[in-house]
Amino acid sequence: MTPLLRKLFGMNWLLIALMLALAIFGVIAIYSCTHMRETAAYHTMWRKQSVWVAISTVGFFVVSLINYRWVRWGALPMYLLGITFLILTLVMGITLEGAKSWLALGPVQFQPAQFAVLSGVIVLALFLSQFRTLHPILKVLAAGVMAGAPALLILLQPDFGETMVWAPVVFIMLFISRVPLRYLIVIVLLGTIALPLGYHFKMKGYQQRRIISFIDPEIDPQGASWAVNRTLIAIGSGGFSGKGFDAPNSEVALGYVPRTTVPNDYIFAAVGEQWGFIGGLALISAFALLLMTCVFVGFNATDELGLLLCTGIAGLIFTHTFQNIAMTVSLMPVTGVPLPLISYSGSFVAVIMFGLGVVNSVWIHRKDRSGAPAKERAL
Repeated sequence: MTPLLRKLFGMNWLLIALMLALAIFGVIAIYSCTHMRETAAYHTMWRKQSVWVAISTVGFFVVSLINYRWVRWGALPMYLLGITFLILTLVMGITLEGAKSWLALGPVQFQPAQFAVLSGVIVLALFLSQFRTLHPILKVLAAGVMAGAPALLILLQPDFGETMVWAPVVFIMLFISRVPLRYLIVIVLLGTIALPLGYHFKMKGYQQRRIISFIDPEIDPQGASWAVNRTLIAIGSGGFSGKGFDAPNSEVALGYVPRTTVPNDYIFAAVGEQWGFIGGLALISAFALLLMTCVFVGFNATDELGLLLCTGIAGLIFTHTFQNIAMTVSLMPVTGVPLPLISYSGSFVAVIMFGLGVVNSVWIHRKDRSGAPAKERAL
């Protein structure tokens, strides 16, 4: 059997099945909440998402076939490219909903923050795996600089949601790399102290209103609290089994849930209303199984680089999923974080599938140490 065929047959097919099932369901969910709109731009959303899913699937298999240990040579260029994109976004980015977080390269528009966070995960995994014996304080400080550079640029957009997603991922990776717990507790305390400072000095007015409306949903029911209140009504009205696919006269179809954001920020509200408790539980269960698969691959990796890559990417998917669903059901403030593989965001689908391709590569090459340095091959 040739090496290519061996890799193809050795893929983690559970990971692939879950990824494709979620991506296809995302296209269906986007269609169900946009096709009835009068504007032509909404009618094409599900088609654009389908194209992104198809292209990203090809990219997933290409990344899967490349030995993940090659990130030693690609991590730093990816990280620097992500930083460059973030700087370009601040200079010439597109402003949407009060944040300059989109960048246009020809006909393609994307959010560089999502690519920058993924490249940050990869470069941080490489650093923590290469400097295992470094003193914990130096390790934390160096990791803080590497994670802080993109975080600061993302915060300047301002995109508080993506910054919130990035912080727990860094914490998870430091924990996996065996940084003593006392240092992690100090990081949490410093982060807690910084939150009120960020609220008063970095957040814009609409972001502060989201925080206030989260604490007291009745303070502005026709303004900042409107969207979350309507998503709760939509999910509650779905009941146990939902109103059915493409149900007429629903909260989503009638536009009570903001039609401009329901395909991305509030896609879970559409799922809950149309497929009910059963549909929502099935979706969360699929994400849980996907995350467990990533963690399983990580703990079966033969080196610390593979472990950190898998757990970092799993952490990235988990924090996005938790934040999106939690803000939809009013357990977290609204931050505009998309639901991985489900929300309308083609570039984010590409980022997530690239990350899952790295996880699949760790699984395929877990017994192949030909790409590892001599010291690791000797272990």
